[in-house]
Amino acid sequence: MEEKYYALLNYGCQMNESDTEHYAGQLEELGYKAIADFHNADVIIVNTCCVRESAEKKIAGKIGELKAVKTKNPDVVICVAGCMAQKDGDKLIKKHPQVDLLLGTAYVNDFKQILLDYLAERGSKRRTRVYDDLTIHQSEFEGKMVRQSKFEAWIPIMYGCNNFCTYCIVPYVRGRERSRSMENIVAEIEAAVADGYKEFTLLGQNVNSYGKDFGEKDAFAKLLRRVNEIPGVDRIHYMTSHPRDMSEEVIKAVAECEHICENFHVPFQSGSTEILRRMNRGYSREKYLELIALIRKYVPNCTITTDIIVGFPGETEADFEDTLNLVKEVGFDAAFTFIYSKRSGTPAAKMDNQVPLDVKKARLNRLMEAQNINSLKCNEKLIGQVVEVLAEGPSKNKDVWNGRTRTGKLVLWPLEGKTYQAGDKVYVKIDTAQTWLVKGKAVDNG
Repeated sequence: MEEKYYALLNYGCQMNESDTEHYAGQLEELGYKAIADFHNADVIIVNTCCVRESAEKKIAGKIGELKAVKTKNPDVVICVAGCMAQKDGDKLIKKHPQVDLLLGTAYVNDFKQILLDYLAERGSKRRTRVYDDLTIHQSEFEGKMVRQSKFEAWIPIMYGCNNFCTYCIVPYVRGRERSRSMENIVAEIEAAVADGYKEFTLLGQNVNSYGKDFGEKDAFAKLLRRVNEIPGVDRIHYMTSHPRDMSEEVIKAVAECEHICENFHVPFQSGSTEILRRMNRGYSREKYLELIALIRKYVPNCTITTDIIVGFPGETEADFEDTLNLVKEVGFDAAFTFIYSKRSGTPAAKMDNQVPLDVKKARLNRLMEAQNINSLKCNEKLIGQVVEVLAEGPSKNKDVWNGRTRTGKLVLWPLEGKTYQAGDKVYVKIDTAQTWLVKGKAVDNG
């Protein structure tokens, strides 16, 4: 029997990475094998992102590149999936006739059957699976997946978002919130543990809303505690949190559970209460700072990271100064900083007082300078400490390995004649701190 191959081109967030693992599993169930060079694949899936305009342009270029692949091999099946397929399906089909299948975001786990249907009817019509109503489709998953790592696993716990921040396209392309059952989540993690996985990241656009569609109070805190009890689980992470919905019960779960890692990623987006109102974030500057104080009360040795948007429509110099001052006051370990980018279909794209690009760039540079100072100070606190690291693999220098602490710090250390496997637990005494990482030497134990 002739071997068949698939190639996956993934763009975007961790949820997209998880979706891609599901696509790979379904293709392997059908007998396809992975191949690195998409030019030689029988099925190509482009899993797309449309959160930022720069990502869309890059992906559109890649889809255009596949026209030559289709010309050379008319039998190749080209599928465009994910958020761009959901948002701009009709436009994509018209502009790119080389695309055979469009797959909306709610139909990831139906891909195997959709592909089989298409192959059975090949040539009769192009099959499009983009739906306006994303809330009615089953969100549970049963079946194989091909995980990218051998020791850490993405675990989706819910899909969609109900927050409708005025700058964000996610609710329109991922739909309203749908939670997976706790039983299904636990079963997936137990199966992964049996396969040797140690580290787990629970995924959702807003994990703090988990279970609200079931009408259950503090469901996410209960899920964290339940996962913590699963034998063989070593580390538990989760993302992403929305400050409006993060509860004291979740923070207490992190403080009290052995395996939940002491890292809080809490996007604040702007330090200006007025800009937060325009963003529809649902909290004020003061409420955000109260949340940070609560986190540090229960988990004093945690790391706190965040997301920040610079140049949102109407942002004045005073608004930006509020953001800058909040960054300095909190002292984040790291921050993911972005220049505001218009997203068609979102309310913010039509707002007055759009900030000029040169102003946005200048503000971003100032923000990054302030955050770099914070990051270095936070990392310098680790000098002299022994930290627990899960080894990930060799760095650019093969004689140096890297891994991450429980709190997400990147650590580098020399092999010095030792050998490691990805997923090994290593104790490293830190002797050097840089802005983005720390370095040290392996020691015998913690």
